Amino acid sequence: MKDQIRLRNKIKALPVIGPLSLAVYRWLSPPSASFSGSKEYWETRYNLGGKSGDGSYGQLAEFKAEVINGFIQKNNIGLVIEYGCGDGNQLSLADYPSYIGFDVSPSAIRICNEKYQNDATKKFKLVNEYDYETAELTLSLDVLYHLIEDRVFHDYMNRLFDSSTKYVVVYSSNTDDNDSVKALHVKHRKFTRWIQGHKPDWNLDQHIPNRYPFSGDLKTGSFSHFYIYRRK
Repeated sequence: MKDQIRLRNKIKALPVIGPLSLAVYRWLSPPSASFSGSKEYWETRYNLGGKSGDGSYGQLAEFKAEVINGFIQKNNIGLVIEYGCGDGNQLSLADYPSYIGFDVSPSAIRICNEKYQNDATKKFKLVNEYDYETAELTLSLDVLYHLIEDRVFHDYMNRLFDSSTKYVVVYSSNTDDNDSVKALHVKHRKFTRWIQGHKPDWNLDQHIPNRYPFSGDLKTGSFSHFYIYRRK
């Protein structure tokens, strides 16, 4: 841990900013220190000027916004809670009447608060500040495969479903195949199996395949699809 702190301090002192800082961090980090947990990874990423993943930008973000905005309008959703708001770029395309975004990263919350400081319909909190808020719809967008630790995944899923009164929208991969995964902050999971075993009071209402399936470039395609659950 001391080596990681010294490494981060050295990187912060470098005359580089934004995504380049993150690239330098990844390049300099030894394998044993490059990933110490999902929370640590994302805080370091945002603190060094990194952004949310490619899925929160470009045509992938537009596709997600189209599906979710349409669903909210069709079902007259009032309040939306999202777990994993990231840097708030995906939210810039959203049409939510009222919104609470949670994240594990203090830097992400700071970024979102600054970005939406004049928008009274939006509120941002750290996950450990959760105070039993509930909403008609809860969201998990490109988050599940970043929850590396089993306990973190389990706790996240329980909160995602337990805080919804009606709908849960998950946008994620849905497989246990990790043979080709090289990134230390990615772990695919067959999450639908977890829901079947732990949340029997929920039904899979819709499965919407990605308009831009992954074909080798994460900037233009994604291995995530939409899974929309409804409480029985």
